[in-house]
Amino acid sequence: MTAEGHFLFALANTILAKKMALSPTLGQGDWWHVISGGLLTCLLPDIDHPQSLLGQRLKWLSSPIFRIFGHRGFTHSLLAIITGILLFMCLPMQITIPLDACHAMIIGYLSHIIADMLTPAGVPLLWPWRWRFRMPILSSTKGNQSERLVCIAVLLLALQHPVGIQIIRHLPVPDFIQTLWQRVHFGHFRR
Repeated sequence: MTAEGHFLFALANTILAKKMALSPTLGQGDWWHVISGGLLTCLLPDIDHPQSLLGQRLKWLSSPIFRIFGHRGFTHSLLAIITGILLFMCLPMQITIPLDACHAMIIGYLSHIIADMLTPAGVPLLWPWRWRFRMPILSSTKGNQSERLVCIAVLLLALQHPVGIQIIRHLPVPDFIQTLWQRVHFGHFRR
């Protein structure tokens, strides 16, 4: 996916996450913090590619990461997200980032990984295991027009989505999945 696609997809996902109150902090967060946080990290997974938009500007960091992990390796995994969260927790007390922005930064990073899952190459979500997770609805051989259309459609969905309404209410979901979700959501694990 192109940098443009990642920006559009991250914008859509951060808007949806805030509107759906994916976390209470996001739901009550400041729009400027949330949008900025999501867009700030949406290109970060591609630090592993020296020719990416971010990699070209940070070659001193991108090149060694590429040599060690390759493109779409560690930085495109859940382990990278966990590592990033742990690193943020180790920041000195003088550096303060609003919590709503931190949550949005996670959404932005995740949006990049999800967007790359929409391509035939997929991502090694469970790195170091090399299994590739993919839902190849975007093809790089058709240029980025289909990518742009998909990202704009997701952005329009996010913009029109009502505040406070979970998206799952609008999708046809089997009853047993809805029941399971209600138990997890409300903490009813016993019968």
